[in-house]
Amino acid sequence: MDYNQIVKLVYDARKIATDAVLKADVQEKSKDDFVTAVDFAISDFIKKGLKDIAPDVAFVTEEESEHVSSGKRFVLDPIDGTTNLIRGGKQVSISLGYYADDAVQFGVVYNPFYGEMFFAVKGQGAHYYNAIDGIDRLISVGVENYKENVMHVTDLPYSKSIVEFGANVSNKLMADKNFGIAKKVFTECLDIRRNCSSALTICYVADGRIDGYFERALKVWDYCAASLILEEAGGKLSQWDGSPLPYVEPTTIVVGNKNTYEYLLKVLKDA
Repeated sequence: MDYNQIVKLVYDARKIATDAVLKADVQEKSKDDFVTAVDFAISDFIKKGLKDIAPDVAFVTEEESEHVSSGKRFVLDPIDGTTNLIRGGKQVSISLGYYADDAVQFGVVYNPFYGEMFFAVKGQGAHYYNAIDGIDRLISVGVENYKENVMHVTDLPYSKSIVEFGANVSNKLMADKNFGIAKKVFTECLDIRRNCSSALTICYVADGRIDGYFERALKVWDYCAASLILEEAGGKLSQWDGSPLPYVEPTTIVVGNKNTYEYLLKVLKDA
């Protein structure tokens, strides 16, 4: 698999992500769940590019109804943080993972507004690249040969940790339970955050900017690419009951450095 071409494809999608006309074309898929023309345009652009790169690999994306659950597949979230995008926020990412042989083999998460690119090849660590001025140097070195800006989770105890939580905005019937958990975590840790881009949040844990994250319902395209980045950075993640992520259907998720993960798992197992 040519990961250089995949990274360049994701990077080139920034022109679509920052298109003001496309951003203004908004639809409500369901209550409090939005999609823009940016999402559809990036999905189409990347799907076409991936067919040229690897025509035998299936394609899974949030914006298409056909979801593949077995075999080799690319898993794309064209815009993670759509509400942020609509409101002019810049905590937005394009997230693309390559899943094969029952594991994520490659993942890239890219914020087109801040130029931050997080990526990992299985078994080769997780890396950060500042793409604000382009990715020519990364491509010239080669994604699989790049050894700089290695990402690591922190080793802070949970009492000193900063934890992100997902409020599950499309299912507010769970608000009391979700915010009850968040209150407990807030009183026992350093602080709580709400970023609203799951892929970026998991990458922030991988990069040591925060220490943990949990959410009750997350789709595979939200976590596929970032999960590998997190694991390659030394982090731990699972469903709330401690079982591995399914990489198919929606799931609970808990993420963290070793200490924060183990603490959150105890809190969440019976939640």
